[in-house]
Amino acid sequence: MDTQTKSGKMVMFNQVGGPEVLQLTNINVPAPASNEVRILVKAIGLNRVDLSYRQGVYSKKPNFPSKIGFEAAGIVESTGSDVQHLSPGDEVSVIGAFSNDDYGTYGNLILLPAYAVQRHPKRLSFQQAAGLWVSYLAAYGLLMDVGGLKKGQYVAINAASSSTGLAIIQTVKKIGGIPIAITTSSHKKKALLDAGASHVIISSEQDITAELLSITGNGVELVLDAVGGSQFEKLIAATAITGQLIVYGALSREYSSWSTIEVLSKKLTIRGFDMTELLMVKDKVKAAVAFIEEGVTSGSLTPTISKTFPLAKVSEAHRFMEENSQVGKVILEID
Repeated sequence: MDTQTKSGKMVMFNQVGGPEVLQLTNINVPAPASNEVRILVKAIGLNRVDLSYRQGVYSKKPNFPSKIGFEAAGIVESTGSDVQHLSPGDEVSVIGAFSNDDYGTYGNLILLPAYAVQRHPKRLSFQQAAGLWVSYLAAYGLLMDVGGLKKGQYVAINAASSSTGLAIIQTVKKIGGIPIAITTSSHKKKALLDAGASHVIISSEQDITAELLSITGNGVELVLDAVGGSQFEKLIAATAITGQLIVYGALSREYSSWSTIEVLSKKLTIRGFDMTELLMVKDKVKAAVAFIEEGVTSGSLTPTISKTFPLAKVSEAHRFMEENSQVGKVILEID
C-alpha cells in the first residue's frame, strides 16, 4: 500500500458552458483510501453524458470545482488496504458507477472506488478498453435486462453511429437478432453495415416508418431511441403489435408527440432506461460483465474507436463530439 501523495493532472471545470470551460489543472492525488485504487491512466473514454454534465443539462448538476468523466483504462499504481481483487501492475478499465462529486476519469493519475475498477480482456488495447463498459453495459441493459430480446427479432437503433449504437448492433448480432441502424448521415452507412447492421435507414433522406415496415413486414419488436423529438411518432408507427420502445437518450431538444390511439390499439410498451437500474443491482452487473467479457474474448464484441485526442486537447475533443460526425468512441490519450 502506497501512502504518498503524488502530483497529477486533472480536467476540471468551474462553471457550466461550452467546451472552453474545461481546464487541465495540476493537482495532488492522495494515496488511496482503504477501498480505493490509484490508476496511471493510458486512455479516457468520452460519453454524451459528459457533454450534458458540462453543459448543466444533465439530471445531476455539478458542484464546483467539478471533476468529469466515467471511463478510463490504465495500470493500477497502488491499492488501499482492503482491496483484494486488484494489485499494482494490473491492466484495468473503469465501470462508471460513481458520482462526479467524488470521482472523475479525465486525468493522468486518478483515484477510484475499487468496486468500479475491472481487469479487462487482454485482447483489448487501452484505447478500446477505455470505450468498453458504458456502451456495452447499456447495450446489455437495453437488450437483455429490459428488452428481453429473442433470436430472430428485429431491433431498430436510432443514433446508431454512436459508441452505444455500435455496441447495440454488435450485441443484437451476438444474441441472434436483426439490427436495423437509423442515422441522419448517408456517409455513415458503410461504417454501420461494416459494424454489423443488417439494414441502414438514412433518416434525413428516407421515411423512417415506411422503411421499417418494408424491412420487417409487421413492424419492429424492439425500438431503442436516443433521440426523441419529431422522430418519436414515426418510430411508434413502425413498432409491432405488443412491441417495446425504450428511450435511453434525448439528443433532440424538441418535444415528442404521438397518437395515443396507436399506442392503445397496438398494446405498446414505452419506457425510459438509464444505467442506474443496472448498475445498482450487484447480480445484474456481474451477469452483464460476464456476458461482455465472453463477447470480447470471442471477438463478437469489439469497441470501435472514431478518433483520439491528447488530454491537453480535451476541449477540442468535446467540440468534435458535438458535431455528431463520429462513428464510434472518442478517446483522450495520455502521453
